[in-house]
Amino acid sequence: MSRRVQRLNHLFREELSHLIRTELSDPRVGEIMSITRVNVSADLENADAYVSVLGDAEEKASTVAALRHAAPFLRRHLIERIRIRRVPHLHFELDETIEEAARVLDLMRQVSREKERG
Repeated sequence: MSRRVQRLNHLFREELSHLIRTELSDPRVGEIMSITRVNVSADLENADAYVSVLGDAEEKASTVAALRHAAPFLRRHLIERIRIRRVPHLHFELDETIEEAARVLDLMRQVSREKERG
C-alpha cells in the first residue's frame, strides 16, 4: 500500500467520523459507533469504511443500513471538504473485530483461571 493511500485512509476515516457526528441526523445510526478503518482502493474508485457499533444485532444492522443509505450524501460532503481529483464511492461494512478480540480475551482468562484451579 502506498504512502498516499495510507494518508487517504486516515483522512477519510477522520472526515467520515466528523461528518457522521455533525451532519448526519438519521435516528437509525447508533449512539455509540465509530469508523474503525477505511480502505481506499489504489484507483480511488471505492472506499470500504468499517464501522464498529455497540449494541445488539438489530442496532448494528440498522446503523450499517443507515450509513449505506447516506453514502451518497456523505460523499457529496467529502467532495466539498477534501480537495483530491476523485473522491471514492463509499461502502460501509460492520467491523466486529473488537468484539471478537474481547471474546478471545475472555476465553483466555477463563482458561487461565481453570489452570490456576487445577
